[in-house]
Amino acid sequence: MTKFAYIRTRVEDEIAVVELYRPDVLNALNRQMVTEIVSALEAYDRNDGVRVIVLTGSGRAFAAGADIDEMAGDDPIKLELLNQFAEWDRLALIKKPMIAAVNGFALGGGFELALSCDLIVAAETAEFGFPEVNIGVMPGAGGTQRLTKLIGKTKALEWLWTGERMSAKEAHALGIVNRVVAPELLLEETMRLARKLAAKPPLSLRLIKEAVNKAVDYPLYEGMQFERKNFYLLFATEDQKEGMAAFIEKREPRFQGR
Repeated sequence: MTKFAYIRTRVEDEIAVVELYRPDVLNALNRQMVTEIVSALEAYDRNDGVRVIVLTGSGRAFAAGADIDEMAGDDPIKLELLNQFAEWDRLALIKKPMIAAVNGFALGGGFELALSCDLIVAAETAEFGFPEVNIGVMPGAGGTQRLTKLIGKTKALEWLWTGERMSAKEAHALGIVNRVVAPELLLEETMRLARKLAAKPPLSLRLIKEAVNKAVDYPLYEGMQFERKNFYLLFATEDQKEGMAAFIEKREPRFQGR
């Protein structure tokens, strides 16, 4: 893996861990950091030795937002030419399961990064929110879209308009967060979940993720047709043969991702 300036990476038990590492500024996301995150995630997505990806933050925060100092002097033409959100769009193309382990603040771009993951495990002390309205702007990396699809229009508008922070408990009640755990157990519990997924057949996880993402945008009938094709496709895999043979033979399956 490439040497990075603003993230740390490691692989253990077929699980890649990407840690945001700008602790002195609560892991505020500058453009180079986003480039590094996307590059690492794409590399792990192509790595056959990795089955699940965990994204977390160092120190007291997951990510406390975008780097305001970096963007304060920008103008519309500069932003259009920079096209920085094209990198964020690549997050939606990651095929492997991604789990965000959120400690402390996940605000603005940090919240958008967490929402780009498939599952979120949060420490009891975690706080989520979109405070952009308080500085005269709005989310630009998918926040208004992903939050609305998750919790509905009226609830999303309330959080986006007020810029208030929601607790991990509130985020869990709204269906944003999958699990809330004690802060000292955050990474342990996230890795436990990741290992559970890593033991499943990788191609099944991949095609389930693809079908569920289509369900968000497709009408029911079109979504069901897409699901059906993926269901058929899995019957071309060695893991399907192994899984069904193990079931019939009453033994544990050994999935190879083929």
